[in-house]
Amino acid sequence: MYRMKVCVCLILFFSLGTAQLDYRDALEKSILFFEGQRSGKLPPNQRLSWRGNSGLQDGSLAKVDLSGGYYDAGDNVKFNFPMAYTTTMLSWNTLEYGKRMGAQLQHARAAIRWATDYFLKCANAAPNKLFVGVGDPNADHKCWERPEDMDTVRSVYYVSPSNPGSDVAGEMAAALAAASLVFRSVDPVYSKKLLGNAVKVFRFAVQYRGSYSDSLGSAACPFYCSYSGYKDELYWGAAWLLRATNDISYLNLINTLGANDVPDLFSWDNKYAGAHVLMSRVMTLFFFGRKDKYTPNYRKWYVDILCHTFERLVPLPSKN
Repeated sequence: MYRMKVCVCLILFFSLGTAQLDYRDALEKSILFFEGQRSGKLPPNQRLSWRGNSGLQDGSLAKVDLSGGYYDAGDNVKFNFPMAYTTTMLSWNTLEYGKRMGAQLQHARAAIRWATDYFLKCANAAPNKLFVGVGDPNADHKCWERPEDMDTVRSVYYVSPSNPGSDVAGEMAAALAAASLVFRSVDPVYSKKLLGNAVKVFRFAVQYRGSYSDSLGSAACPFYCSYSGYKDELYWGAAWLLRATNDISYLNLINTLGANDVPDLFSWDNKYAGAHVLMSRVMTLFFFGRKDKYTPNYRKWYVDILCHTFERLVPLPSKN
């Protein structure tokens, strides 16, 4: 998914770099890109007709159905960690700018749902297991082929109480919670289902703490190691659940997860900066005017990330 995002950025760069800026075309191509990464049985309204069904037996090695979701890039592995991050960010953008997306709003929702339908399978396929990936990344990277023709082993990976993955579970919970807000008004039944599963997956992440990199070894590293640890994903997931539920218990948890740390860069691995910005919005929307121990922080979180980002982009002049 990291390489997916790079390709989307390139589409935007070349589209916006022309003499006449066509933001509408750039947005359409960015969302259309997700359809090219789809795994599973494609729908009748698939716009990229050169893509066919693939990965229909994903999960069969574990006797579960894990078809669907997105391939990571030019390869045919499904890494849930970056896939969930991408889904969370697409949901956040849809929440913020959906009213300005025009005809692309329905395609953005479809892109989100393609991922969340898959995450629901991952969360409910077997008791005490959260499935987090399909495809042997080491074998897959040795053979580049169309997903319709792939013949590499479709290994199945999961985290469990004895082999935890708080980072990937926290990110999947964030994706489900953020998506529940996207569908809240247009499909309340689906939205409720997403939120219920977000709560369940997040509870799993908190109760059985540990990094999925440690549990999965070479299936995660060096491809998508959780270099920043798992506390940032717990913070990120709790922030999205706080926004989706207004449940103060998530705020109490956030205060134990480094909420006052100075934010760093924002990526599929490190979520602190994005979580700070999200929490500044949540605190403003839902807790504005409160006079208690929570209110002093929201402005600090917001200013910290803005100043930190500005200093990286525009170095301050030397004091000498």
